[in-house]
Amino acid sequence: MDIAYFTKTLEGLPLERAAEITAGLGFDCADLLIRDGHAVSPDRPDEIVKAVKLFAAAGVRAPMATIDSTRPDDAASRLLGCCGEAGIGQIRLGFWRYDPLRRWQVQLDEARRDLDGFERLAERFAVTLTIQLHGGTLHSSGALAVQLLAGRDPVRIGAYVDPANQIIREGSEDWRLTLDILDPWFCCMGVKNSGWFPGTYGAYGQRAWHSDWYGLDEGMVPWSDIVPHMVTTGFTGVLSVHSQYRVPRQQALDKVRADLAHLRRLVAAVKE
Repeated sequence: MDIAYFTKTLEGLPLERAAEITAGLGFDCADLLIRDGHAVSPDRPDEIVKAVKLFAAAGVRAPMATIDSTRPDDAASRLLGCCGEAGIGQIRLGFWRYDPLRRWQVQLDEARRDLDGFERLAERFAVTLTIQLHGGTLHSSGALAVQLLAGRDPVRIGAYVDPANQIIREGSEDWRLTLDILDPWFCCMGVKNSGWFPGTYGAYGQRAWHSDWYGLDEGMVPWSDIVPHMVTTGFTGVLSVHSQYRVPRQQALDKVRADLAHLRRLVAAVKE
């Protein structure tokens, strides 16, 4: 079980600096974000190989990446091909957003057709593509994601579970149920924490509630239960640590160091 750093916090930095910071944080590997404004941009897919080499030179593997593609078109094919060439074996796809003005079944059918194409591309480039559980999407929970995954080869299309998204910010699906539903597609887990706090009273005396991101040991996700389960069940996938903190970058990096230290303590406690 590897612990990866999701490089979203390093937006705007050159590749060399991004690799240096990731190595200094002490992670096993990197979850490389390929997005406009980041070290690797989707309109320059040839730089993916360069990025992986630079990270490797800094002592950090890059076994996984994150892209925003939701259509299996030529641009997505080029991205996946370059990822495969660079040795990135697992790539998270973009989000199929839920539109409340359209029927769910219609949107589901469209998303499944997209994934049919992605499954063929995954086979072509010998990679695994994942769907992250995320709020506001057709795959915000295990129960919804399985509608997209049913019948698919888990070697080619997998599930990227994210407890802070699915059981705190989006709803309340028991994490054990999520993992049960998504077996055998489950191959990656996003690691962060969040929680709710009360706001002011609005119309008709109804109190508003808001969510925010918290330290790994401070939020509502029961990582002290989830991590031991991952260890004792022999999970061999990747834990991708996200830094969603709304603070300056240096403060966010300090927080993610604390999160990594806490995560390693949880893993070590089970193995003792």
